[in-house]
Amino acid sequence: MVEPKIQAISYKITKLLPGNEYIFRVTAVNKYGIGEPLESEPVVARNPFTTPSAPSTPEASAVTRDSIVLTWERPEHNGGAEIEGYILEKRDKDGIRWTKCNKKRLNDLRFRCTGLTEGHSYEFRVSAENAAGVGKPSAPTEYIKACDATYPPGPPNNPKVTDHSSTTVSLSWSRPIYDGGAAITGYVVEAKEAVDDEWFICTPHTGVQATHYTVKKLKENAEYNFRICAVNCEGVGEHVDLPVSVVAAEKLEAPEIELDADLRKMVNIRASATLRLFVTIRGKPEPEVRWTKADGTLNERAQVEVTSSYTMLVIENVDRFDTGKYVLTLENMSGSKSAFINVRVLDSPSAPVNLEVKDVKRNSVSLSWEPPLIDGGAKISHYVVEKREQKRMAFTSVSTNCVRNSYIISDLQEGGRYYFRVLAVNELGVGLPASTDQVKVSEAPLPPGKVAVVDVTRHTVTLSWEKPDHDGGSKIINYIVEMQPKGDDKWTVCSEVKALEATIEGLTTGEEYSFRVIAVNDKGKSDAKPLANPVVVKDITMEPIINLLFNTYSVKAGDDLKIDVPFKGRPEPEVAWKKDGHKLKETTRVNVTNTKTSSKIVIKDATKEDVGKYEITLTNSVGTKTAEISVIILDKPGPPSNIKVDEVSADFVCLSWDPPTYDGGCQINNYVVEKRDTTTTTWQIVSATVARTSIKVSRLNQGTEYQFRIAAENRYGKSTAIDSAPIIAQYPFEPPGPPTKLEVAHASKTGMLVVWGKPASDGGSPIIGYHIECKDQSSILWTKVNRGLLAENQFKMTGIEEGLLYQFRVYAENVAGIGPCTKPSEPIAARDPCESPRNLRVTNITRTSVSLFWDAPEFDGGVKITGYIVERKEIPNGRWLKCNFTNLQDTYFDVTGLTEDVQYEFHVIAKNSAEMLSAPSESTGPITVKDDVDPPTIILEDKFRQLVVIKAGEVIRIDAEITGRPLPVVSWTKEGKEIEAKARCEVTSTNFYEYRVFAENSDPQFLPSPPAKPKIVDSTKTTVTLSWNKPLFDGGAPVTGYRVEYRRTLDDEWIVGVQNTKNTEFTVVGLTPGAEYVFVVKSINKIGASEPSPESDKQVAREREEEPVFDISNEMRKTLIVKDGSSFTMTVPFRGKPIPNVTWTKPDVDLRVRLGVTEVTKESVSLAWAKPEQDGGSRITGYLVEALEKGQEKWVKCGVSKSIHFTVFGLRENAEYFFRVRAENLAGFSEAKEMVTPVVVKDQHGKSQKHFLQSKG
Repeated sequence: MVEPKIQAISYKITKLLPGNEYIFRVTAVNKYGIGEPLESEPVVARNPFTTPSAPSTPEASAVTRDSIVLTWERPEHNGGAEIEGYILEKRDKDGIRWTKCNKKRLNDLRFRCTGLTEGHSYEFRVSAENAAGVGKPSAPTEYIKACDATYPPGPPNNPKVTDHSSTTVSLSWSRPIYDGGAAITGYVVEAKEAVDDEWFICTPHTGVQATHYTVKKLKENAEYNFRICAVNCEGVGEHVDLPVSVVAAEKLEAPEIELDADLRKMVNIRASATLRLFVTIRGKPEPEVRWTKADGTLNERAQVEVTSSYTMLVIENVDRFDTGKYVLTLENMSGSKSAFINVRVLDSPSAPVNLEVKDVKRNSVSLSWEPPLIDGGAKISHYVVEKREQKRMAFTSVSTNCVRNSYIISDLQEGGRYYFRVLAVNELGVGLPASTDQVKVSEAPLPPGKVAVVDVTRHTVTLSWEKPDHDGGSKIINYIVEMQPKGDDKWTVCSEVKALEATIEGLTTGEEYSFRVIAVNDKGKSDAKPLANPVVVKDITMEPIINLLFNTYSVKAGDDLKIDVPFKGRPEPEVAWKKDGHKLKETTRVNVTNTKTSSKIVIKDATKEDVGKYEITLTNSVGTKTAEISVIILDKPGPPSNIKVDEVSADFVCLSWDPPTYDGGCQINNYVVEKRDTTTTTWQIVSATVARTSIKVSRLNQGTEYQFRIAAENRYGKSTAIDSAPIIAQYPFEPPGPPTKLEVAHASKTGMLVVWGKPASDGGSPIIGYHIECKDQSSILWTKVNRGLLAENQFKMTGIEEGLLYQFRVYAENVAGIGPCTKPSEPIAARDPCESPRNLRVTNITRTSVSLFWDAPEFDGGVKITGYIVERKEIPNGRWLKCNFTNLQDTYFDVTGLTEDVQYEFHVIAKNSAEMLSAPSESTGPITVKDDVDPPTIILEDKFRQLVVIKAGEVIRIDAEITGRPLPVVSWTKEGKEIEAKARCEVTSTNFYEYRVFAENSDPQFLPSPPAKPKIVDSTKTTVTLSWNKPLFDGGAPVTGYRVEYRRTLDDEWIVGVQNTKNTEFTVVGLTPGAEYVFVVKSINKIGASEPSPESDKQVAREREEEPVFDISNEMRKTLIVKDGSSFTMTVPFRGKPIPNVTWTKPDVDLRVRLGVTEVTKESVSLAWAKPEQDGGSRITGYLVEALEKGQEKWVKCGVSKSIHFTVFGLRENAEYFFRVRAENLAGFSEAKEMVTPVVVKDQHGKSQKHFLQSKG
């Protein structure tokens, strides 16, 4: 039975076996039963369709050496199902197997079969495939050889006649488009007469290689047809006919010029290069060739070459003048042809044109010009303007960047004669100059000065005038005097003179005349200068007039002095002389001589007594005139005066003085300062070139008495000296007072840090440094411990002996000396300070008290811990206050008297028997004082949570740690019965640890308390590592893990760094470099997660910086005992980020004098050494470093170093090496300094290692 219940009247039967024959029957069923069955005819289980028939035989095309394109037709019958694809197969003629050509099913009726072997023959067949499978293959093709196919070439292209004559025809053509798959080997040209039908071959039977050919030996005036064929290895291809017939006759052709595209443009060529203009020409008969230049004659250097097909113009070494339009002209009997070529020579420009001197003034010249005719092929960028004085040979630049076509040259020497030139500049350089003729820098003079009437008679007027304020830069040639009678408009020349005075004669008595004077130089006439008022010609009286030649006269002492004073006046005036307000006395040395027009004083052998103001007075009936003359006698000056002492110190004195009253008639050049020790009579020159009236005399001896003297000096000599009072060289201040607040800020067994304050008084001079001394408390001898002056107010004392008590005192020093010392400091023991107490925790909190418990310090400073100090601070603004006022020796304490609901913070300080206090322990963090209910907890060791097996007779001890608020009731039970204390059974309890088996109160399980504030352990640019302590309360269930959360300080959203970690340290990753974060931690037990811990300190995601810290164990603190002469190694672990630089020192000992190892890695060793004590009389030029691997015999050279350190690379890890060093000077190498102990090559992370090695030799 296939199916017992079918509702429909059709059914699909599956899971039949293909090819089996089946009979099926169907029976109807109703409520009364099953009816008679209906039986089918026998049916075979098979598809209703068959495989397709064979496609057509494939046809090959596009055969190459490695591929063939095959095409075929669809099968006639598809077998009743759609054709799904085709399978193409091939078989090598040398093989027997059919192989598929297509990797994927083919849907197309065409396929390119690739990957064939050149020269092999293949047959192909194709099969169709439908849902029924792959049909029969087609009949195979014939064998097809895989090779590149070749055919005769196609016809040549573009045949044409290039020339013909009476016996020849020249043809040309281009290569065929199709070469038949093989290289063209030649071309065959055939010809026939137009009246004949027979073609004859003109070329050799193998053809010609070129694509042009001249057919010769033709009949004159005969008409011919031509055709051309290409030839390859397959034979002669199709021919191409010349489109027209050709008559063998001489060709008449008008001249033609073929200019290259480059010649149709501007031809640019650099100066000094060779210009070649190559032009293809045609014409029959051969035309006459002529080259010309459009704007001038052709250069003499030009060479012209002419052939039947081209002409070439060659000009070597072109310059800017070869720029222009070159014209080529061809001419024959058929006509003429011209073409031009523009040539631009890239050169500096030619000279500017039309250079003119536009305007000349007394100190400037204005030039103008026009641009050069030839710009050199580039735009004129600017001009260079130059000048040359007449007396000089070279031009100098006035302007190197003039962008206009004019320029004003100023600051010229008045009256000077100059040449000027201008040069144009383009990007190729400076061009040729355009020059002017000689130009004299001058102008017409200014008008003469004041015109005055000197004398008037009945027929004459004498005038005088002053020179013009400026002569225009050229010498005044003469003066023109013009006059104008009253009532006349015309000025007439009445006199031309060279002097500054003129007498006009022939005037009419009683007439009134106006006068004016004009100055003349070679540039022209000045404006006229008129006489202020008209003059009436008549005899007149005149008030005296004094014409002083000079207001001041100077003469060297000992020489004669002559003073000549011209004057005028009518009637003749009387002369009187005074000196310094007193009448001048005439002596044999002083003489006065008077004439009608002058008065002269002669003083023989002038002295400084003749210095003063001389006054001349002229008096006549009309009036009186006075003039004053100063007389200076040039002599050595008088002595300075009023020496003052401005400042006195221990080694210098500052002096000042007043200049001499008499300076000798000229400027004081300098002063000569001398000094002497008052115990001697010898003067020493301090300085002979003092320009001012003050000096600082240095290099004096403190406490010595000095005297100084000063003399003035001018160009005529030195004055007498003035002496100072004796002066003692000493400081104006005192040594400083003692420093203040001297104390030992830090002490250890290896060193002490001493600090102090500045003195209350610096003695009037700044403190320059300090001296420090120390002594053992039991000693009376103080020892100075600093080598040089201490600039800072602290000193680190090293090299001390452990356990001894030391005292210190300090002196301050200024320039006056060292002041008194401080009082000795309190005695301080040389011991390491004890470390801080550890693991401070809160064990109980009430509304008025907090119970604390802690662990003793790991290191006690070498002496016994004698007690502890507990301190508290009220949050947020309180200060630290002591909680215990008696010595506390226990490691627990109840802090009482606290205020309810107030937050406090606590820490503990340890104290040892050396009275040294530790640093405070870590703080408890904020603690709120209030009654709190904490569920009880029991912590048992794991071994007690399992079956405990113990031998009879032994003691069993069960320790249990309990907590809870209020204090839980403790009971021990055994098998349900409470254990009572007996002789064999003891139950004990403390304030902190309760030993029991069972504890109970009202609520056994809670959320745990949060951990304390997490600490930042490390950080990088993208990570931060935290650590924290376990919570004080686990909530009555074990803490199963911790959740770490973080946020940016600028954000409010917390991000989970880890959901649950069992460790108390975690590294948060994926942080943003440079961002600032805070972190919290939550405790997790089975009840859930606690409140978050207090936020950590803010931390920026960046590489962490840590101060260097030594990890020194107690074992390392012990004294290292080494036998004399042997070697030893000290290894000191340390931490620090970045890795610290390490320096080893020892008081009064230079550790570098020994050959030592400063650093070791897994492949290198760094060495250091000191210079030799003796260099052998020659400078050390270098050091030779050698190495010897342990177990080897040969030393190997590592390198040469100029310095006293060297790093040896390329060493084997974990191998041991010896090293030695030799110094080298010009005389050779020294003996070697060699290590006795080998160095192991391996990484020494976090360790500072100093190898103190004995040296040989």
